[in-house]
Amino acid sequence: MRIKHTFKATINWNINEGESTKNPRTFSRNHEVVIENKVTPLKVSAAKPFRGDDALYNPEDLLLSALTSCHMMSYLYVCAQNNIEVLNYTDDAEGDLEVNSSGSGSFKTVRLKPIVTIKDASQKDLALSLHKKANSLCFIANSCHFPIVHEATIVVQ
Repeated sequence: MRIKHTFKATINWNINEGESTKNPRTFSRNHEVVIENKVTPLKVSAAKPFRGDDALYNPEDLLLSALTSCHMMSYLYVCAQNNIEVLNYTDDAEGDLEVNSSGSGSFKTVRLKPIVTIKDASQKDLALSLHKKANSLCFIANSCHFPIVHEATIVVQ
């Protein structure tokens, strides 16, 4: 049985006074993403190399954030299924975007580098192996068409 969930986002962008979209070098990329029932809109721009505001989130940041967040939640789920008590989870994820001379581009790989602290030393190998299962369950990973590499470390406390 399949269950369908629909997610919605609204984008709001306006040209600033004195700017024009006739020249791609001269207009602001800053905009808001509003998601119904969320606390606050996301302030978004293009990444700095693409004439964006480096202080704001960009779509590439958000894709990487969605991927690492989804992986973590999937991982915690499979750990719970296997009675592994996780005490801490951090991830310094990285993604490589390649831009073609035409201006198109895509992510070529993402490296998730979670450091997971667990309670029971006898579960260390199982905890490490569960990253593969978590990846297979992760909605975002299942939507990506580039390699997602896991460089996980398990720490026992």
